Amino acid sequence: MNTNAAAQLELTALRGIPLIKEGDSIAAAISESLRQDNLALKAGDVLVVAQKIVSKAEGRIVDLADVSPSEDAIKFAQLTSKDPRLVELILAESTEVIRHRPGVLIVSHRSGVVMANAGIDRSNVSADSTRERVLLLPKDSDLSAAGLRADLESLHAVRLGVIVCDSVGRAWRNGTCGLALGASGLRSLDDLRGAEDLFGRPLQVSTVGTADQIAAAAQLLMGEADEGLPAVVVRGLDVVSDESQPATSLVRDPAADLFR
Repeated sequence: MNTNAAAQLELTALRGIPLIKEGDSIAAAISESLRQDNLALKAGDVLVVAQKIVSKAEGRIVDLADVSPSEDAIKFAQLTSKDPRLVELILAESTEVIRHRPGVLIVSHRSGVVMANAGIDRSNVSADSTRERVLLLPKDSDLSAAGLRADLESLHAVRLGVIVCDSVGRAWRNGTCGLALGASGLRSLDDLRGAEDLFGRPLQVSTVGTADQIAAAAQLLMGEADEGLPAVVVRGLDVVSDESQPATSLVRDPAADLFR
């Protein structure tokens, strides 16, 4: 049964969150933003945070000058016209190269998510004319989400869900869309098989990527450029649960992936 349906959904982007640096407490930054805006978290809220601030807090920035490309990296760099040092990082963060062509390297990230460049990004990394730095995804986004949830629940004494999101491209569709890389404290995947449709017919194959839907909604407020809004509170959904599912539950088994 789908218990997520809501007649009204409220999304609030938190303002005033400073630029996050390695070792910073994201929970403290979020709590200060809430205080400044006279807002309070409520039981059942889902907090969506941008992957970039999680990666920065976890020190996932790499200077390309420190990277020595392997033979495989040099080969794929030639095939894709990419910096071989960047390709070395992509391969190190991945378990499989899915597709490649000039300008494009699609891989299966260690988390199982299929994405371009293993999610490694040059955007929104502080500029330095003497250094070329890139930002990697968190080592374990589900673990990152669980840690942030524990910190926030301790500070605010409410039960929450937390999603770590990123914007990724999608097969068959143009444009990027928000996707849950990590999740904690909520039902990430709702299995509706066996429930009845409007006409009483049992659903046979319907499963809903709830965490991805929430991430996509939050991404509308976060934006993609200089908005500076890396955290969004989502209120009105009944998804926070003791039967928490990690975001890895949304990753399709490669054996069932017809397009790999």
